[in-house]
Amino acid sequence: MNLDLPLSEYTYIAFDTEASGAYPVGYDIVELGAVKYRFHLNTDGAIQGEEIGRLQMLLKPREAMSEFIIGIHGITNEMVADAPNMGQKIVEIHEFFKGGIVMAHHCPFDLGFLALEFEKAALPLPPEPALCTSLLSRKLIHGVDNHKLQTLVKHLGIDGGQAHRAYDDAKACLLVGLECFKKLGAQATLAQAIKSQGKQLWWKDYSLLSRDPVLRTLIDAINTKKDIDMIYDGGSAKGEARKVTPIGIVRNPDGDYLQAFCHKDKTNKRYYLSRIKDVAVIY
Repeated sequence: MNLDLPLSEYTYIAFDTEASGAYPVGYDIVELGAVKYRFHLNTDGAIQGEEIGRLQMLLKPREAMSEFIIGIHGITNEMVADAPNMGQKIVEIHEFFKGGIVMAHHCPFDLGFLALEFEKAALPLPPEPALCTSLLSRKLIHGVDNHKLQTLVKHLGIDGGQAHRAYDDAKACLLVGLECFKKLGAQATLAQAIKSQGKQLWWKDYSLLSRDPVLRTLIDAINTKKDIDMIYDGGSAKGEARKVTPIGIVRNPDGDYLQAFCHKDKTNKRYYLSRIKDVAVIY
């Protein structure tokens, strides 16, 4: 794919997911919102554009959500009781995402959930790169206390709608992204935007099901709620077998990791996938 065209030559799909839990393996998307957008950036910095498509849907998870999770996004189990499940909508979602440059705030989180759903449905991962408006804003938007989406919405005077609802957050993400594009300038290319965010984000990097046997074993243990014996190349017990209870896999541009309860230390710990050498499910 040619990344050296001006930013205005591409179609963008800003999207957001709300989920039944913090990790893509073991939890599900309960709301998806996306806005498809084309624009022209004038030499004076003004943006002229239009929304050319949108998705907004509730989805029924496999298991009921906890009160803690409901408190984050406000989506109740009753609200999704009669909603379609992801399997019924995944082809429609996949078609919507074709051909666009996706952007999301904390993009690895959302890519991790949606890439897994595409793979579970045997649908190809899009070949286009992704943009993270959190990373872009850290480089291009200054004078803010932090780079949370709602902080940026307030700082930029954007109508952010209802926070933690998927379509409103997707639209706010788009507007933050456009502000970043303004600061890059009318002649900036997609390659320059990717360089500015400091990380290359590609759908293929968020593949889970096609990876090595260690990862497949971890996914099986999470889904079946089983403990594992694990050899980890790090920590005080480097190279020794340790018993852990896998909680979830976190998608992180600095390296994906397993969040798990360590039975020896009696605490939740982070284990980078690249340093997990062997695992076995305890039946």
